[in-house]
Amino acid sequence: MIAIDNKTDIKIDLDILEDIASSITDRDIELLLVDDAHIAELNLHYREKDRPTDVLSFPLYHQVKNMPLGSIVISLDTAKEQAKEHNHSLKNEVAILFIHGMLHLLGFDHEADQGEMGSKEEELAQRFNLSLSLTKRVDLR
Repeated sequence: MIAIDNKTDIKIDLDILEDIASSITDRDIELLLVDDAHIAELNLHYREKDRPTDVLSFPLYHQVKNMPLGSIVISLDTAKEQAKEHNHSLKNEVAILFIHGMLHLLGFDHEADQGEMGSKEEELAQRFNLSLSLTKRVDLR
């Protein structure tokens, strides 16, 4: 189950996220939808990067049964810009960012692995008929 806290005025249909989550894990996830100002504060505090970003993940490393997997924070401001840039819907962009965040919660790390996260992202993006995965888009730049 996904506990969603939308801290913006932007309303989007998030049903696909439950399907994505249940295909990856049986653990609960917290999803916060925020604006660029909020995610920039988190990015500065936790990653020492003084700018907004699209998605942040905060895994809970407890191996206690029935504990949530962790939290994903998505900036809907940035997601809207990226959706426009890649010519798809905001719903599609949020799903792509959610997959990226979920994989980080599960321990994947595209900055340190040998492409495993990118491959898994691409597999999930195809399974859910989404456009190019986040890792693949970054690789193409």
